[in-house]
Amino acid sequence: MTSYEPNLSRRAFGGAVGATAAAAAVGLGAAAPAHAAPAAEDRDAGPQEREFRADRGSRSRRPNILFILGDDLGWADLSSYGSPNIKTPNLDRLARQGVRFTDAYSGSATCSPTRFSLYTGRYPGRAKGGLAEPIADKTVGLEPTHPTLASLLRDSGYSTALIGKWHCGYLPDYSPTKSGWDEFFGNFGGALEYYSKLGLGGEYDLYEGDAEYKDLRYYTRIVTERAAAYVSRDHGDKPWLLNLNFTTPHWPWIADGDTEASAEVTRRIKAGDGRALWHQDGGSIEKYKQMVEDLDRSVGEVLKALKRSGQEEDTLVFFSSDNGGERFSHNWPLSGNKASLQEGGIRVPNIVRWPARLDGGQVSHVPVFTPDWTATLLELAGTRANPAYPLDGVSLAGYLLRGEKPAERNLFWRVRGERALRRGDWKYYRGKTGRDQLFNLAGDIREQADKAALEPARLAELRSAWEKTDAGLLPYPG
Repeated sequence: MTSYEPNLSRRAFGGAVGATAAAAAVGLGAAAPAHAAPAAEDRDAGPQEREFRADRGSRSRRPNILFILGDDLGWADLSSYGSPNIKTPNLDRLARQGVRFTDAYSGSATCSPTRFSLYTGRYPGRAKGGLAEPIADKTVGLEPTHPTLASLLRDSGYSTALIGKWHCGYLPDYSPTKSGWDEFFGNFGGALEYYSKLGLGGEYDLYEGDAEYKDLRYYTRIVTERAAAYVSRDHGDKPWLLNLNFTTPHWPWIADGDTEASAEVTRRIKAGDGRALWHQDGGSIEKYKQMVEDLDRSVGEVLKALKRSGQEEDTLVFFSSDNGGERFSHNWPLSGNKASLQEGGIRVPNIVRWPARLDGGQVSHVPVFTPDWTATLLELAGTRANPAYPLDGVSLAGYLLRGEKPAERNLFWRVRGERALRRGDWKYYRGKTGRDQLFNLAGDIREQADKAALEPARLAELRSAWEKTDAGLLPYPG
């Protein structure tokens, strides 16, 4: 029982009322028949992408939610996003069956802050744990008192599980099972060696709930098996949320079968090499390709299990990355990588499929970021945020299901030494040089033509908007 229990009755009441109101608003209803959709084979073989439009106005039950994250996967690392050498047929098929977003962003430029933004629907800087970029020790984490996507959905009748990478704090104080997930199987830290399961500090880091779980097989295989089993399970009449967080293709650069490389990295970890997992003397473009293609195969296995279960039609599947790509990613034409607020550090693939409500073969150029999906999923589930913890994301349910035009608003980011804000096609950016820059992303996705001198009023307006939001966040320590 968490320490925000006094608010439970109010939130449960709000969720119950919200379930009725939101179901009416978005056209959901547990008893209503799902909209007849084309067979999966027909959706897969459909025409080329067309601009998104919401044209499936029928009612459906509250969806199951399968939210899949890759780890350090770059925006252009999928063949459907332009990779010239990586083949991702399963994720490409998912895109053809759903909606592919071109202007989608992570909530931050590194692992744990983005996860904070997803789980809370708020800027990472609203919580002490979100200031760590990323979390590297046991001093901070996602406080169990903070409502999360999982706790809010659980209180509205969902079964909840998290499989894979947590990276929002360590035991004994922080855990998915303390923050709203009924079940947890995975790793607590930011990285682990794929076979030995040793983490950055040399600790063993594979858990079921809060207990160590011994399995020395390749980690991606284990996570995939667990996820396939979960989506195959008979959940009765309860909808479910599964956060499926792969560590692939995060370093160390070890693909399935690379037992010699695994043994060497493990030996160095045990010898006290604190940077062994970074594997800076390992990896290659070819190795990275193998890891991304393995991620694609793994997602494909889970999606096949979902289809066999008979739940595909009423399951919203979402795929993204927690931040931009690392040093072997194909980020072209974006500038910057993970940890930067240039486009290459925060622009990520976003694919959403919900056969009961969304036509496939569509593409959207609407700018969105991670907290928006939290707000969207809460609305689709018929619940709402705790008013004491207002969301920073904006629900896309009206855009996706009712054809509402998204309102122009600001997308805000802050990391140590960098700031960024996007409004429409314009992006304000200040990097570690301390120089304010202004880019028009419609014609300069690579952020090379600085318009600051030509558009001083616009620059001042966007800088002021950034500073206004920043003033409401926690300051960085030290």
